[in-house]
Amino acid sequence: MQVLGQELVKWYENHHRNLPWRHTKDPYQIWLSEVILQQTRVDQGLPYFLKFVHTFPTVELLAKATEQEVLSLWQGLGYYSRGRNLHKTAQIIAHEYNGAFPNSYEGLLKLKGIGPYTAAAISSFAFDLPHAVVDGNVFRILSRYFGIDLAINSSAGKKTFEKIAGEVLNIKQPALHNQAIMEFGALQCKPVAPKCSECPLQLSCAAFAENKVHLLPVKEKKIKIRHRFFVYHVQTDQENRLALERRVAGDIWEGLFQFPMIELKSSEEQITYLQSFATSWQSPKFKHVLTHQKIEAYFVLAPLREKKEEKIHYSLQEISELPLPRLIDKFLEQHRKDLPI
Repeated sequence: MQVLGQELVKWYENHHRNLPWRHTKDPYQIWLSEVILQQTRVDQGLPYFLKFVHTFPTVELLAKATEQEVLSLWQGLGYYSRGRNLHKTAQIIAHEYNGAFPNSYEGLLKLKGIGPYTAAAISSFAFDLPHAVVDGNVFRILSRYFGIDLAINSSAGKKTFEKIAGEVLNIKQPALHNQAIMEFGALQCKPVAPKCSECPLQLSCAAFAENKVHLLPVKEKKIKIRHRFFVYHVQTDQENRLALERRVAGDIWEGLFQFPMIELKSSEEQITYLQSFATSWQSPKFKHVLTHQKIEAYFVLAPLREKKEEKIHYSLQEISELPLPRLIDKFLEQHRKDLPI
């Protein structure tokens, strides 16, 4: 196991990417990078990291921001609960910890939105504590290298891989080791088309020896995908401002702004509903895929009949400063010319 760690560090010293959060011990910036990069590629997350650091250079400034300001900056990353938790955790650190992050793994775990992986990352990168990170990259490397076919998303699998990750960890250089193993998974031992022919671990890799690289790691089947069918109603007032509403709690895109919307039970019901607006302009179908949901949406240039409450109207300039779901943002990008504004 010691050989594995040594080879990973050698590889890392020659191949790692020059990323800004690797040049700091500031737990705030490290935490910010980890939250942004959860379920987000580095090339997509990097501009967001730079925007957040520029706009909110300290955790205190992030805590003072409004949720709307944070979500506007977060717009396009998806998983908006991460953005809300980021803001709430910043407020906790600023108000209850006097702006200082807990300097222990156990203390970090007590913060909202920080789980075992993020706590291990912050404690090792910021405070040089010997805690192994276990993310998708680490699961994949350990599964292939040791030839383990336990499902990585099962309870038994998680416990096994966490144990092995701890045994492999170089406790004298935990930050370097953790950076190396994650970078190796991101660039070398990739999910698809891993670079086995030029891999320094090739001779000792169980999956390569047994021709099982493409079979590992093993994952249990995902939960059932929910299909949803939306029709958004685009309406303007006499000043050519667009009517928007804010999404309620307990559903996707909580707190973000959208056009007034009705949800139908099936695509057939959706089409029947749209036919009642046959004389109004309608968009092509929009498809939007989330982790456990697939959304089919149309936009129609007509008021929503069922909702009687007073709507709030916004100019395009005002809308550009509001947090919007990516689906609404995409519609405005593609069909702004079709709107009577």
